[in-house]
Amino acid sequence: MKAMILAAGKGTRVRPITYTIPKPMIPILQKPVMEFLVELLRQHGFNQIMVNVSHLAHEIESYFQDGQRFGVEIAYSFEGYIKDGELVGKALGSAGGIKRIQDFNPFFDDTFVVLCGDALIDLDLTAAVAWHRQKGAIATVVMKTVPREDVSSYGVVVTDKSDRIVAFQEKPSVEEALSNHINTGIYIFEPEVIDYIPSNQEYDIGSQLFPKLVEMGAPFYGLAMDFEWIDIGKVPDYWQAVRGVLNGTIKNVSIPGHEQFPGIYTGLNVAVNWDKVTIQGPVYIGGMTKIEDGATIIGPTMIGPNCHICSGAVVDNCVIFEYSRLGSDVRLVDKLVFGRYCVDKTGTTIDLKAAALDWLITDSRQTDIQLSPLELKEMMS
Repeated sequence: MKAMILAAGKGTRVRPITYTIPKPMIPILQKPVMEFLVELLRQHGFNQIMVNVSHLAHEIESYFQDGQRFGVEIAYSFEGYIKDGELVGKALGSAGGIKRIQDFNPFFDDTFVVLCGDALIDLDLTAAVAWHRQKGAIATVVMKTVPREDVSSYGVVVTDKSDRIVAFQEKPSVEEALSNHINTGIYIFEPEVIDYIPSNQEYDIGSQLFPKLVEMGAPFYGLAMDFEWIDIGKVPDYWQAVRGVLNGTIKNVSIPGHEQFPGIYTGLNVAVNWDKVTIQGPVYIGGMTKIEDGATIIGPTMIGPNCHICSGAVVDNCVIFEYSRLGSDVRLVDKLVFGRYCVDKTGTTIDLKAAALDWLITDSRQTDIQLSPLELKEMMS
């Protein structure tokens, strides 16, 4: 069975992470979100997977390669061009990407599934495909029911009594919403739906293809299912995903490493004197990270591999990416640290270098680290 993962977007709403990591490669406790999707597809018999790539395409291709080590076959459709010897991404839109693959050589020859590469899901795809076929649908949108007060954050799908889709509403107000079923970005298609996508142009599934299907009166249905769906669309969404795994509210992702104490997990060879630090779980600490005596870590917190948390530093409810050094003056509460950037849970970003704070938070591999005023004072005493 065949599937497609949409992985060509720039992920602008998840910056600064997506400056160097494509959105499908954003790690949920050290495992890329797209890897969970590949595993889900394999579990349900979808072993031939096409992936459209554009922004930072090499990161995705070099990690997943031909899919062999994941028990599937994977091929890639690059959207972009070369300029001055450099690859330049130029995404064709979610529908345009499907059309490009089919124009190159007809790949989709039976019912196929399309997944957005930036969502963490736990869905019975087998049951969804069976329902789609039973309906005789040309296209099916897998929907999720949300509380009515939350509809303004999503694309709303309106169906009739037979589950046929009759309209879409993009982030309607609570008063205007005609449904509380939302579009999850999970689609089941028949190959003939591709005939309605124009060639060689940018074209979107949600805003262009779907309205066309509704207008035509095509057999186009919405299936509401109860499943876990975490959309990593913005930095706050990513924050909630990591917290959910650590707190145990997201059930289909296990915390990696070894549980040293209840709720405290570590990777390999973490350097820490447990009786000389304050650590309250749930906390994950990546391998080869050093936690100095006198540091405080309060969960839910993830600290990536190869970090250095100095004595006196306080890390409370944070996500710290790999190779981060937090100096002894650091007091981080509700923050995400990614390279030279510090982000709060609303998505507001500080460039530490531009703000002349890179002595406070810097790269742990740096050999000429500037000491903080507190560290200098301690050295002089």
